[in-house]
Amino acid sequence: MRLEGKVAIVTGGGTGIGAATARRFAQEGARVVVSGRREEPVRSVAHAIGGVAVPGDAADPADVSQLVRTTLDSFGRIDIVIANAAIALDGAASDLSDESWRRTLDVNVTAPLLLVRAALPSLQEHGNGAIVLVSSVSGLVSSAESAAYVTSKTALLGLMRSLVVDYGPHGVRTNAVCPGWVVTPLGDESMDELAVKRGISRDAAYLLATAHVPARRPATAEEIAACCLFLASDDASIVNGATLVADGGQMAVDVASLAFDDPSR
Repeated sequence: MRLEGKVAIVTGGGTGIGAATARRFAQEGARVVVSGRREEPVRSVAHAIGGVAVPGDAADPADVSQLVRTTLDSFGRIDIVIANAAIALDGAASDLSDESWRRTLDVNVTAPLLLVRAALPSLQEHGNGAIVLVSSVSGLVSSAESAAYVTSKTALLGLMRSLVVDYGPHGVRTNAVCPGWVVTPLGDESMDELAVKRGISRDAAYLLATAHVPARRPATAEEIAACCLFLASDDASIVNGATLVADGGQMAVDVASLAFDDPSR
């Protein structure tokens, strides 16, 4: 088991990528502390894997302090931090409310900083700490009417690089995962909007959204969890400062050539 004896914190762990990551880490021998805003799913995931649930807001400094304190009280150490909690509030720059902007940056950027900062003393203690920031392909390219989300996911990659430079010499590795479309509750919300607009089903909407992705499908949460596992494990002991794009090939596509594409391929 690749995480035997390790202690991991997973935020946004009640559903989607976070829940899949918590389950996979537990299967690999880690003791997992699961956090998220919605108490019921967080406790359900933690109970199912024999972990510890700490419900709370990832952007609330008091809740973050409680999360780290509970982890240390329960297991005495922190080896892995998976900063996965995120929100997506739509809007172009001219339409986005100040509150939506602030909340997106608070949850998607400030929250990972708060968690990492609180966990760093323990992460450094054993000289083998691992941080995985869950960003997005939106940190590399932009979709329409997503000013706050795109900015936040781009900023997360900057935070990753800063952590690498400052704490890599102290035995802490930091990497980022950039998923494309993933079948999760958050993804379902976007697909349901597309489905209504096009008069199709949710499943058909996922296929439409990934029609030009070489894999021709979205990822599963379990596939992204496997990426997090690799980056958090000793298998990636020399990997530090990497941006692992997990998008089925989406970023390899030359969008300017799509007009010439054969849809039968």
